[in-house]
Amino acid sequence: MFSDQIEDIRDKGQADVFLAGRTFQIGAEFVEDIGQAALDDAIASLKAALLVLHAPQDETVDIENASRIFRAAKHPKSFVTLDTADHPISGKEDAEYVADVIATWAGRYVDLSPPAPEGIIRVSEADPSGFLQDVVSGPNHRTVADEPAAYGGTDMGMSPYGFVAAGLGACTSMSIRMYARRKKWPLDHVSVEVSHDKEHAQDAGVGAIAKIDQFHRRITLLGDLDEDQRARLLEIADKCPVHRTLEHTAVVVTELV
Repeated sequence: MFSDQIEDIRDKGQADVFLAGRTFQIGAEFVEDIGQAALDDAIASLKAALLVLHAPQDETVDIENASRIFRAAKHPKSFVTLDTADHPISGKEDAEYVADVIATWAGRYVDLSPPAPEGIIRVSEADPSGFLQDVVSGPNHRTVADEPAAYGGTDMGMSPYGFVAAGLGACTSMSIRMYARRKKWPLDHVSVEVSHDKEHAQDAGVGAIAKIDQFHRRITLLGDLDEDQRARLLEIADKCPVHRTLEHTAVVVTELV
């Protein structure tokens, strides 16, 4: 990439080199070091899983470089094409895609964090400068929570209230399916849409002046069901455990560890 400046670097001890849209100061020791590197042998003896990512339109590193690394490596190895990304992955969508690919791929080989015990949901900060949270549920499930960009987050995951609404929607769908299955009713598919808002208690018919949380639930039932069956399934929706929890007062016991 800067072969025409090698002699100048060796003579002066260092020189500025323009690479991938940026200027780097390259020293003679660096040139000497990379000149002695035997990458093929080093890559072949890594004894570790290797992920190679390359963008076909990368004007800084040719596809032959990526292919050579991939050929030299031993399994397990993976090659992912980054489509329209540039070399420094400057596009936001490309950067998020690369991050997701690396995180998912690495999860197969690296224990990123200890699993939570069965029945425990562990939430820990993933980005102290924002609101991104790493959410681990028991030993097998992982996701992230965040806030929308409008509230200072990065919108990489559902908001806390989004998780609450998702719990209500999932519990509703499962309860309806369980009942229809037991009754052997012709229910082909269930979908539930849940939205959350703050409503004045008086508007909601509660009578108090303060605002309360209101979850609006829209349920779609597909299948050859008669009106009585649909009405009964709607009643079952109101009996799902999460629905009952949200409608009744819950107690949160907190301790400082």
